[in-house]
Amino acid sequence: MRKPVILVTNDDGIMAPGIRHLVHFMLELGDVVVVAPDKPQSAMGHAVTIESPLRLEKISVDGDHKEFSCSGTPVDCVKLAVNKVLHRKPDLLVSGINHGSNSSINVIYSGTMSAAIEGAMEGIPSIGFSLLDYKFDADFMPSKKFLQEIARNVLKNGLPAGICLNVNIPAVPEKDIKGIRVCRQANANWNEEFDHRKDPRGRDYFWLTGHFQLFENSNETDEWALANKYVSLVPIQFDFTAHQIIPEIKTWKFDV
Repeated sequence: MRKPVILVTNDDGIMAPGIRHLVHFMLELGDVVVVAPDKPQSAMGHAVTIESPLRLEKISVDGDHKEFSCSGTPVDCVKLAVNKVLHRKPDLLVSGINHGSNSSINVIYSGTMSAAIEGAMEGIPSIGFSLLDYKFDADFMPSKKFLQEIARNVLKNGLPAGICLNVNIPAVPEKDIKGIRVCRQANANWNEEFDHRKDPRGRDYFWLTGHFQLFENSNETDEWALANKYVSLVPIQFDFTAHQIIPEIKTWKFDV
């Protein structure tokens, strides 16, 4: 039987330690093709490149699988991979492993998760993986068996149309991870602040800062799971329609 074709991408750049670990984890499950940004593209959301040319360069990093660096965003990488590299849809798309959390509201801003969402939009079973450690030298090995087990299940069972998985891993030793918990996105937000500074020429500039605010402590959420040393698995969709409110809005009177 042929091996499944697994497309690997990310938003931290093709040489980031997270994607290098993910490539090696996925090589044990199938035939891997990598198409990833040539530089960090964090917090790009679902951005695509439309006003400048995209460049795709075949590179050799380690092993004999195919790897390509792309000058565009994570979503550009998925589009180019399907249309110009594979010339087909892969059996699985995995994005990451992101350096840092993509739980709760962070999924909206995440380039890692936007690559997975793009895969779902194109009918590809897709997963975004993130480790709750922002350090360049973070230890990704404790996540291996959990990532592989989730990927195996998606390869075996597939995912419904329009659905992908957002998987976050606590930054603790493997022996301390209690398991995988299927849950929902927590209700949270960022209280944003802008650090106002002056450059050497006296011109104003700003650094975005802020702090994360959690509005609930339900044991059904990804934030609870992660705080309690579980791998969180949240099914997400790109249909933003608030279906539950449609009947109420249909009762409104529009005088036009």
